[in-house]
Amino acid sequence: MIYNHGSAYCNRDSVNPSEPQPQSGARAALVLLLAINLFNFIDRYILAALEPEIRRAFFSPDDVDAKTKTGALATAFLLSYMFAAPIFGRLADRWKRWWIIAGGVAVWSLASGATGLAGSFLVLLITRVFVGIGEAAYGPAAPTILADLYPLKMRGRVLSIFFIAIPVGGALGYAFAGVVNAHLDWRWAFYLVVPPGLLLAALCPFMREPQRGESSSGAAKRVRSRRADYAALFKTRSYLLNTLACAAMTFAIGGLAFWTPSYVHEFRGVPNLARVNLIFGAITVVAGLTGTLSGGWAGDKLRSRYPGSYFLVSAAGMLAGFPFIIAMLFVPFPWAWLAIFFGVFFLFFNTGPSNTALANVTHPSLRATAFAVNIFVIHALGDAISPPLMGAIAGRSSMNVAFFVVSIAMLISGVIWLFGSKYLAQDTAVIEGPLAVETKTAGAT
Repeated sequence: MIYNHGSAYCNRDSVNPSEPQPQSGARAALVLLLAINLFNFIDRYILAALEPEIRRAFFSPDDVDAKTKTGALATAFLLSYMFAAPIFGRLADRWKRWWIIAGGVAVWSLASGATGLAGSFLVLLITRVFVGIGEAAYGPAAPTILADLYPLKMRGRVLSIFFIAIPVGGALGYAFAGVVNAHLDWRWAFYLVVPPGLLLAALCPFMREPQRGESSSGAAKRVRSRRADYAALFKTRSYLLNTLACAAMTFAIGGLAFWTPSYVHEFRGVPNLARVNLIFGAITVVAGLTGTLSGGWAGDKLRSRYPGSYFLVSAAGMLAGFPFIIAMLFVPFPWAWLAIFFGVFFLFFNTGPSNTALANVTHPSLRATAFAVNIFVIHALGDAISPPLMGAIAGRSSMNVAFFVVSIAMLISGVIWLFGSKYLAQDTAVIEGPLAVETKTAGAT
C-alpha cells in the first residue's frame, strides 16, 4: 500500500555520508514494484466491487447460497495463492527474482482478462486460481528485493511506501470497476487491466538483481542458506507471533473489504452501487494511505523509546479500529461513512511496521521463503475463510452479525502483537547484529 514522502525520507537520511545508503537501482526498483503492487490490488478488488453484478449474472435471486458461492471466488484465488507462494518463495531464494516476478505478473494479467471471458461459474473459479498462482510468484519476492536494496535504518519507511499499494490499489479497483460497469459492462473491468500488467511484466527483466543481504550487516551477510537457518526461522518468536497476528488481521480485513460495498448497498439500503463503490474507494485511498504512512512513521518515531515499537504500533491500530467497525453497524448513513473511514485508517496502521519486522528478523538467504510461509499462514487462517464465512452467516442471519463475528479478529491480532513486542529487538539483533539495532534506535527522530 509513491510519492514525495519516500524521496523526502531518503534525502534526509542521505545528508549524513556515514549513514548506510540505498544500493544502486534502489529507487527504480521501488517505483516499479510499487506500480506492480498497485495493479496487484486493483485486480483483487475489482472482483469485490463487482460481486453483486457477478452474482446476478450466474445465480438466481432466490439462491440462499449465492453469496457463499461468490465468496468462494475469493477463496479460490487465495487457496492457489497461498499454496503456490512457498514454492515460489523457495525459488526466489535461489533464482533471479526479477524474472520470477515478470512471469508472475504476466500470468495474473492474462488470467484477469480471462475472468471477463468466463461463461460459467466453474470457468470463473479457474481463472481466479491462475490469478492466485501469478500473484504467488510476485508476493514473496518483491519485498525481499527492497530489503536487499535499502539498509535497516530506511527499510521501515520504504516498505511502508511499497505497501500503500494495498489501500490505494484496492480503492482504485473499487472506483475503476464502478466506472467501467456503469459505462460498459462488468466484464470490461477485467479486460482493461491486461495491457498495463503485461507492460509492467516486460520491464522487470531489465532491472538489476541485488545480491541477497546486500544492505545487511553482521550475520546476515552470509548469503547461502543452511538447514540451521530454516530451523531458526521457526523458533523465532517474533516471526511466529507476527505471522499469527497478521493472520487474524487478514481474516478481518479480507471479509470487511469483500463485503462492505454489498453491505452498504443491499443491507443498509444506500442506493446506486456504483456510487457506493466510489465513496468506499475514496475512503480507502485517503484512510488507507494516511494510515499506512502514519503507521510506518510512528514505528520509526517510537524506536528510541520502545524497542518493540513496530509491534506496539500494529497492536494500537487493531485495538483502536475495532470500535469504529462496530459503530459502522449501528450509526445511520451518511454518518456511518465516518466510522468506516476511521476503521479503515486503523486497519492499515500495521501494514508497514508488521512487514518491516518480518523482514528484519529473517535471514536474507531465506527471506523470500519466510515471506512465503507468512503468506500461506495468513491466508489459510485469514481471508481464505472470512468472505465465504460472512456470506454464509449473512444468508442465514444478517450482515450485522457477520461483520461483528469477523471484526473480533481485530482484537485478537492486537493482543498478539502486544505480547510479541517484548521479543522484537532481540530477534532483530540476531540477524542484523546488536550494533545495527542500536544504531537504528539511536537514529530515530
